[in-house]
Amino acid sequence: MTVTKPIEELYHQRGSRARALHDAGKKVIGYFCCFVPDEILTAFDLVPYRIQGSQSEPIDEADALLEPMACPFARSCFNLALKGRYDFLDGFVAPHSCDTIERMYHIWHSNKPSPFNHLINVPHMMGPSSDAFYRKELEYFIARLEEFTGRKLDLEKLRSAIRLYNRRRTLLRELYDLRRENPPRVSGTEITKVLVAGMGIPAAEHIELVSAFIDEVKKRPAPAPDGLPRIFLWGNEIDDIAFVSLVEECGAHVVMDDLCTGSRFFWQDVPETDDPVDALARRYLSTHCPRSLKPQASNRSEDLENRFGYIREFISKWKADGAIFYIVRYCDTCELEGPDLREYLTGLKLPVLMIEDDYSTSTIGQLRTRIQAFLEMIM
Repeated sequence: MTVTKPIEELYHQRGSRARALHDAGKKVIGYFCCFVPDEILTAFDLVPYRIQGSQSEPIDEADALLEPMACPFARSCFNLALKGRYDFLDGFVAPHSCDTIERMYHIWHSNKPSPFNHLINVPHMMGPSSDAFYRKELEYFIARLEEFTGRKLDLEKLRSAIRLYNRRRTLLRELYDLRRENPPRVSGTEITKVLVAGMGIPAAEHIELVSAFIDEVKKRPAPAPDGLPRIFLWGNEIDDIAFVSLVEECGAHVVMDDLCTGSRFFWQDVPETDDPVDALARRYLSTHCPRSLKPQASNRSEDLENRFGYIREFISKWKADGAIFYIVRYCDTCELEGPDLREYLTGLKLPVLMIEDDYSTSTIGQLRTRIQAFLEMIM
């Protein structure tokens, strides 16, 4: 059996492994976004589960409790919760990653409370005072978990969890490096499945899966040159292969991304220091995200470089020919960040296509013509 079979199963049967662990007596904690440290949950012998929505199912219950102009990803997640799809969760954690998630935490808590519920307040500004504030938030999170589990946090277990997740980050970066080949030996569609598969299983199991998949990809014969354009993908939540597959079906290679469900959550390691809580606070708060603000540089050009310089490195190293922004409708943070990033990439002579979508596979066909026209333009 190739490693692609368990990846396919975990991708299509989301929550199955976490539900099995819950039924076996493990505590499963669901959470949103990139600002909740998996390491802390793992150090308490809890199973982190990153909450996902469904782009193929209509939002038919959540709109009675959430305004319809709210983020459709958040509404979809809550819709699944109302239908009992997340009843295996023993805890629900949300960071103040954006105003919609912060508001939805209280609505979710009121209508589908878990045994453990917690909101982490994440600063929007980045800097020394924010680091100190976020550390206090993590200390409070730890105290709440100690109360919930009935045991104190073992710092050595936390250090071990940091090493474990750094190992996973290393492997995922190695997997992304395989996309630097021209043409790449692994597709963006395949990598999306690998990432989504890992959102609902323990890190140690995902490490085994990713390691085996890397070995399998390395054994593939090098593909013949095809001259297809190489695309950098930017946006927020893509936890379904539909859009990535569409781009590749239209005649391109998706070779790099800056997504909440992509490189954004694993690109930087947590420093392995004597103070693991401080290391976690600094690393998670430095996550590149449109909701986070760096101190403004002296002029417009320097400010854009300060904010988006890491993307220039992605584009250079992965030799992108164009960028596609996939923005979930009503996402204020990406809607506001997108024009500035487009200005920056245009300054680098990189063509940009901005797409705003409803987090639904039903709209994918409507996007085909726009994507084909963009790819023809940059060929």
